[in-house]
Amino acid sequence: MFAAEFEYRKAGSIAEAVQMLADNPEAKLLAGGHSLIPLMRFRLARPEMVIDIGGIDGLRGIGVSGDTVNIGALTTHAEIAASPEVQQANGLLAEAAGGIGDPAVRNRGTIGGNLAHADPSSDWATVLTALGATVSVQGPAGSRSIAAADFVEDAFMTALAENELITTVSVPTLAANQRAEYAKMSHPASFYAVVGGAVVVTMDGNRCTAASVAVGGLTPRPVKAPAVEQSLAGTTLTMDSIADATARLSEDLAAAGVDIIGDVYASAEFRAGVAPVEVKHALLHAIGLAHH
Repeated sequence: MFAAEFEYRKAGSIAEAVQMLADNPEAKLLAGGHSLIPLMRFRLARPEMVIDIGGIDGLRGIGVSGDTVNIGALTTHAEIAASPEVQQANGLLAEAAGGIGDPAVRNRGTIGGNLAHADPSSDWATVLTALGATVSVQGPAGSRSIAAADFVEDAFMTALAENELITTVSVPTLAANQRAEYAKMSHPASFYAVVGGAVVVTMDGNRCTAASVAVGGLTPRPVKAPAVEQSLAGTTLTMDSIADATARLSEDLAAAGVDIIGDVYASAEFRAGVAPVEVKHALLHAIGLAHH
């Protein structure tokens, strides 16, 4: 099937892209194209105009400033995975990027496009939520920052206004006493997350002093897990204490008030049962009690 007829425009700068969006509220942005183009081919998306932002150099690049990793919206997953700066400052970012899709997807897909598409099965939103990242966006009224935990509002819905675009994703670096990991049960064909769990733990020896936990894939948007976090904080992390903490994930899913996804590949009940297992895997990997 071919896409419906549309007008193609190419933006040369962030300001020009913002103006084009303001002038054409029904337009869609084209970054790497791995999300938008398939939707257009199946006519699930029929934009009257496509604005190509792929040539805007100001949306590319990786830099570490102080305790923050700044990633341009058009930076590809492959570039993030291969970046020595990212690997040193926050290894979870490189690990997550390297596990997205296949080489074709990693070489063309971008972190900004992935977030803006907001597919529940994508990895980035879950990982960035656990890491406490922020997403910088630009619109006619100027720039603003949105916490990654608040960015995805529902399946394929974000906090972006129709005339805004993502410019930068900013992620805290990991301290020497912090460990972070992401574990997922992935679909064997697409490598999308059926269920994924991301964790960041701050350690004092074997004792966890703070934790950040998020799950995705099983819900329309990533869900933070404060009950699991509270159970981990102040405890010595062992097989038993981790099992006790992750058993509380059902409390967090219930409190979030979101539906658990069920489809032809995995039922809602199955996903709910796998979620604490993936969070447990991530924690065990993070502290070295188990390995990938």
